[in-house]
Amino acid sequence: MSDRHGTPIWYELMSKDPLAARRFYAAVLGWQIDETPPTGSTMDYRMINAGDGLVGGVFKLTDDMCKQGAAPCWMMYIGVDDVDACVCANTATGGSVLMPAFDIANVGRIAMLLDPQGAPFYVMRGSSDEKSTAYSPDSPGHGAWHELHATDGVSATDFYCGQFGWGKSRSVDMGPMGVYQLLSIGGRDLGGIMTDARFARPAWLVYFRVDGIELAARRIVEAGGQVIHGPMEVPGGGWIVNGLDPEGVMFALTGTR
Repeated sequence: MSDRHGTPIWYELMSKDPLAARRFYAAVLGWQIDETPPTGSTMDYRMINAGDGLVGGVFKLTDDMCKQGAAPCWMMYIGVDDVDACVCANTATGGSVLMPAFDIANVGRIAMLLDPQGAPFYVMRGSSDEKSTAYSPDSPGHGAWHELHATDGVSATDFYCGQFGWGKSRSVDMGPMGVYQLLSIGGRDLGGIMTDARFARPAWLVYFRVDGIELAARRIVEAGGQVIHGPMEVPGGGWIVNGLDPEGVMFALTGTR
């Protein structure tokens, strides 16, 4: 894997109904999602293609998984140099392990973790030197921004900067909502962290790039989802929308007006 340590490299939708997710996200983002899982696969996993590269996958949640507490959601994979070292560093600083490190043939080594405040994320080391196309901030349909809604934004920022070498960029005063701390890697902002008690539990929110934010917001509603916030202008001149897909999974879009 040639991606820099700490770079988001994959996005995964956990869904009870991959075909419904396929229809919704094709309408909203123009994604091409496999209609069926690969022949002979032991799990129901369908690739997401933005037309110019892979963005992620849709993983079908079984009834058994849901009975054990799994629920539809978006997950972010962070590329790392050494998965096992990251698992150890995570637990040493107060995080925990949801899924111990394991290997997937011809894919790489993966672990699912919780940060010290309970936000889930994956770490991954790819098995090849091929660069990920998932995070491409200026390309429509690709990951563009990553936002952590934390219980304590200050300590969360220190945790992720320490784990992944992220830098603290600008701080934006959001008034009653507190400070929004921007994060950077390789000199470019990749996301932000804020203290936010509105979330049931701390979680990462992924923003995908679109052409025309108002049209995209309309497509969310027309495809059976909900717009819960926006379109709204953010510092820097961009526009965002927060939405729910038909399964109630939160996601976000960013683009020009």
